[in-house]
Amino acid sequence: MADGLLEVIALDAVDAEAAQAGGADRLELVTNMAADGLTPDVATVRSVLAATDLPVRVMLRDAAGFLPRDLTGLRRSAARLREEGATEFVLGFLTTRGEVDEAACRALLAELDGCRWTFHRALDGAADRRVAWTRAETLGCDTVLTAGGPSGVSRDWHELLGFLDAAEPDRERLLIGGGLRATHVAPLRERGVRRFHVGGAVRPDWHSPIEVDEVRRWVELVHR
Repeated sequence: MADGLLEVIALDAVDAEAAQAGGADRLELVTNMAADGLTPDVATVRSVLAATDLPVRVMLRDAAGFLPRDLTGLRRSAARLREEGATEFVLGFLTTRGEVDEAACRALLAELDGCRWTFHRALDGAADRRVAWTRAETLGCDTVLTAGGPSGVSRDWHELLGFLDAAEPDRERLLIGGGLRATHVAPLRERGVRRFHVGGAVRPDWHSPIEVDEVRRWVELVHR
């Protein structure tokens, strides 16, 4: 594993340029943060890919929560985004019982033709996070994003540490984010975590663009 990875949430090309200028390693591209991130439109994806040479993981999610509203529509979106040059994605669905919806995930993955992808924070809404982790790995993701629980890293801190200590997830796949704060980085690094995901932490608020200096500060924390 490299000394660390900082993934930054971008909403548009301005964010992408700022994140790259600050030294981020990868972007997660989404829209509609009020719904915790949905699939951006094609024009936004196109402009972001033109604005940066960082790896860009595009969200495939059409509604708040972890149940796909229109799986057929999501498959069309995935195919179109592949045509536009997107090569990395973020996805993950649960059933109404809180289990990983493998059928829905595989239906979408069929459009991605082996692209690298992240199983997003659906893990945090699962009835059994350890089982969900194993099933996410089985689906072929190279990254699993988690905050330890649905309320975010700060509120679910003890659950996150318990998961790290008891489940011993593959640190190569693990990405920690969801309300992550700078004070969380050192204790997580002590437990072998090297990959971190931030969004609001590098901007004054979700209505403001990313601040380059804040990205630099996080890069120093993650890559120390």
